Amino acid sequence: MSEVDVIILGVGTCGEDLGLRLLGEGLKVVGVEPYLVGGECAFWACLPSKLMIRAGNLLAEGRRINGKAGTAEVNADWSLLASRVRGEVTWDWEPKWGIQRFESRGGRLVQGYGRLDGPKTVVVNDERITARLGVVVATGSKFIVPPIPGLDEVDYWGTHDVIGAETLPASIVVLGGGVVGCELGQLMARFGAQVTIVEAADRLLSGEEPEASEQIKAAFEAEGMTVMTGSAVVKVARRVAEQDGQVVVTLADGSEVSGEKLLVAVGKRPNVDNIGLETVGIDSSAGAVPVDEWLRAGDGLWAMGDVTGKTLLTHVAEYQSAIVAADILGQDWQPARYDAVPRVTFTDPEVGSVGMSEAEARAAGLDVVAVVKNLPSSFRGWLHGSGNGLIKFVADKESGRLVGATAVGPGGGEIMGFLSLAIHAKIPVSELQSMIYAFPTFYGVIGEAIGAWGRGLETVIDPDYKGFELLDEVGK
Repeated sequence: MSEVDVIILGVGTCGEDLGLRLLGEGLKVVGVEPYLVGGECAFWACLPSKLMIRAGNLLAEGRRINGKAGTAEVNADWSLLASRVRGEVTWDWEPKWGIQRFESRGGRLVQGYGRLDGPKTVVVNDERITARLGVVVATGSKFIVPPIPGLDEVDYWGTHDVIGAETLPASIVVLGGGVVGCELGQLMARFGAQVTIVEAADRLLSGEEPEASEQIKAAFEAEGMTVMTGSAVVKVARRVAEQDGQVVVTLADGSEVSGEKLLVAVGKRPNVDNIGLETVGIDSSAGAVPVDEWLRAGDGLWAMGDVTGKTLLTHVAEYQSAIVAADILGQDWQPARYDAVPRVTFTDPEVGSVGMSEAEARAAGLDVVAVVKNLPSSFRGWLHGSGNGLIKFVADKESGRLVGATAVGPGGGEIMGFLSLAIHAKIPVSELQSMIYAFPTFYGVIGEAIGAWGRGLETVIDPDYKGFELLDEVGK
């Protein structure tokens, strides 16, 4: 048995961040990680996927040159992209670099599957480690594999297979029209694959505003992708090689779609399985580790990141890591709040959002107004040649503040920085109206949408806009 100050069970994004914070304060820290230090985000999701998406966007921009700035011939090369993923981002998924990074700061990294074994205790590789201050559970999340008949017999792809692929299939069916399915589906389409997205819900990105879903579907179909929403899958099978060897997906209405490969991207869930939560009296039957506003799960026990179920996003995990570190170290900090969590879907157009959707706000009993400004009818959108995009505000009449916002278009995620601050800091809409916005910018569309500029000019450029009358009621 060995004793340290803190044990971190799972050294992914937030686990490593916490470890470095605590080590910097002189604590003795052990990290337990069965895979790669830095986790899913660094090696299989955020970083490599965004590098790949950037490459796909470059291809799309090149194809837009004709008729606007000259002529161009664009040829996609997936093998070049695969080489960049291995060489520039993931270090060929070699674990030693992360271990060295952690241990160079004075920590100890134990590779293996760790389990809680009573208060402040973890067992890993037959070693029993106890912690003077406590244990932090950061075991992340795992991909959902739906119980579809035949799925386990078709050698389907998960997202790791796309990120690590040396070659791209000629055609692929994507199960799931959420963030991952949309991002990777469009990426593969831009590199030449015939992509069909199958989504059981009635629209893509069902967690976002309906207006955003419509924009993304229109953009995908304009690029030649097939989008099938409201389509439940009842079985999958692979045709014999003598036919074409493709994966056939049968839908509830009896129709079929097929592709050389099948990508399953229907979401993730907190990883609470087999980590010994029952030994410390934690009930995870709801599918996550319950925590308070300081991420405390019990005496000498904290949880953070995806395992808490508090929005499965990297930046939320890192936000929680700072709170846990402050709580362990006895530092002054603000408790967790999740009313202004920004999120971005890195499609083209990009979808950035923060706070509540209109439907969520109304379901919460708020008396809200919703205002939509079409991006092509904004000055920057018109100059940029954006054929789609919008900004949507959800404002609470009583408080006079925004409670949610969505931006679809170039830099949609960047625009969210401004709107996240407005919601987080509870800035009244009247203050946003009185601001000076740089012209002509994408973030300046916020000013156009809330009437910070002359109403007459606004009406001329976007005669269908109906925001002024609504926003005049906010805060009264």
